[in-house]
Amino acid sequence: MSRISRLDRSEVTPEMATLYDKAFAQRGNVPNMFRVMAHRPEIFATMQAHFGAVLNTGTLPTKLKELIIVRTSQVNETPYCLASHTILARGLGWNDDQLSHLADWASRTDFTPAEKAALRLAETVTRDAHAVSDEQFAELRGFYSEGEVVELLCAIGLFNYFNRFNNALKMEPTKPGEGGCAAPDITTEASITT
Repeated sequence: MSRISRLDRSEVTPEMATLYDKAFAQRGNVPNMFRVMAHRPEIFATMQAHFGAVLNTGTLPTKLKELIIVRTSQVNETPYCLASHTILARGLGWNDDQLSHLADWASRTDFTPAEKAALRLAETVTRDAHAVSDEQFAELRGFYSEGEVVELLCAIGLFNYFNRFNNALKMEPTKPGEGGCAAPDITTEASITT
């Protein structure tokens, strides 16, 4: 069980409720992490804006960003982020075999050299950012512009932040429909808990 309570929509300000509604419309739930962050509305609002900018702007495809988010979360052993971002990555076209065996990316033939460079960056930065060598950076720049390297590092950095936040709080994965604006459906809740 999470170490900090999750705020329901009825417990937040109207401005925060709007962010809840937006998240629910996009995801079919309001992630537990969001509902915990809502204890500090200023942090929650800026986190939401940053999250949107990292994932939805720039020139790199969201598909690649989700792949490195999954790998970052695997390295950090973060069940919370893996629960949602593995599903998102699958929805963007990565298959179960690729995601289940992502730790073996270097020996796989179903990742491009550019994808492998991004995965290598995710692992290196997550384990020790000082370990990114000049050779590794040169390889990365062979595939990605300076702005794209910034995008990759922002996705990796953001999820190292989220992974640590969620691991420290023992955050539970969010169930479909949780945190929404509608009254809970008793039959749905019963089926989830049994």
